[in-house]
Amino acid sequence: MSRPKPVPAGNEEASATLNLGEFQNVDTLTLSEASLVLNALVAKRRNDRKNVNETDYLDHFARFTQKENVEAVERLLSAHKDLAKFERAQLGSLCCENADEAKTLIPSLADKIKDEDLQELLEEISKLQNR
Repeated sequence: MSRPKPVPAGNEEASATLNLGEFQNVDTLTLSEASLVLNALVAKRRNDRKNVNETDYLDHFARFTQKENVEAVERLLSAHKDLAKFERAQLGSLCCENADEAKTLIPSLADKIKDEDLQELLEEISKLQNR
C-alpha cells in the first residue's frame, strides 16, 4: 500500500477561470484586513520582535487603515456572493479605478458581474479609501 501522490504545487492560477487548488474556498483577506490582524498580533507580541517585516509590507500597501473603513469594505464586498472570496479580496486590495481595469487584473470577473455593477462597487470602495 502506498501513500497518495501529493498534488504538485504551483498549478494555481487566477485567470479567466480561478484554479486556486487547496485554497479555492478558503476565506481570504484584503491587504487592509491582513494589516489590521497582524498589527493586533504585533501589539500583543511587541517584546518578541516577530512579524515586523510582514506588518511593514502590509502597512505600506494597505489601502484602508481605519478599522471602520476596512469593515465597511468587507460588508460591501461580502454582499456580492456571486464573486469568489479570492475575487472579493483582490477587489478590496487592488482598489481598481474602473471596471475594465478590475477585469484586466482579475480576469475571472469577466462573466460574473456587469461592468456597471462593478463600476458602482468600485466607486463605493473608493469613497472609503485613505487619501
